[in-house]
Amino acid sequence: MDQATFATYPSLKGKTVFITGGASGIGFELVRGFAAQGANVGFVDLHESNSQALSDTAVNITHEICDLTNIEALQAALTKLASRLGPATVLVNNAANDDRHNWQDVTPAYWDERLQTNLRHQFFAIQCVAPGMIAAGGGSIINMGSNSWHETGGGFPAYATSKAAVHGLTRTMARDLGQHRIRVNTVVPGWIMTDRQKDLWATPEALESQRQRQCLPDLIKPIYVARMVIFLASDDAFMCSANNYMVEGGSI
Repeated sequence: MDQATFATYPSLKGKTVFITGGASGIGFELVRGFAAQGANVGFVDLHESNSQALSDTAVNITHEICDLTNIEALQAALTKLASRLGPATVLVNNAANDDRHNWQDVTPAYWDERLQTNLRHQFFAIQCVAPGMIAAGGGSIINMGSNSWHETGGGFPAYATSKAAVHGLTRTMARDLGQHRIRVNTVVPGWIMTDRQKDLWATPEALESQRQRQCLPDLIKPIYVARMVIFLASDDAFMCSANNYMVEGGSI
């Protein structure tokens, strides 16, 4: 489907939106989707060429290059974006990496690196951005979870643990920030057909198994995750907080 076939949210026009991991996959659709709403979009990513190419597609898109496992660099990048676009009233904690790993091979160093990649930066991005939202009188934070642990998926225990923890982060921060009219929610994707997934793991057998698990027969494109995030960022979701919003085709 084309962006033109989806809803437009007037409340997003002119808002500043920050997105982590915006240069590919779900993040790419998030950046494009918010830009199409007329928002001013700033994203951070590690991949310079992809980031620049995306920023070049619209005047209301800009980016900073950083490794978000380096918290000082992440917060500095978000601060630079705020200096150009103004403080964000929408933050999407999207960045993650679902590399497969055998539980028998996991070392303490690998475990720590996986949690840094998939969980830790979400809290510190919130810590950096929330004061600007408080000053603005409210905002929306969307943390990206995963259906993998709901489905008792195996083959990536550090990733699944990180993503399960996102739900706890969402609920506690929704309580702490709710008094400032800042909404915090988790979007929970199923198996999303990004280029990475198709290149690495989407064998015919795996895809057929996924179809059998879903209530809906269609494989899930990244744009549908982006549409849920965009809704939660808009004023249409003004009274939605501390909850999970599934985009997984009714997967069991």
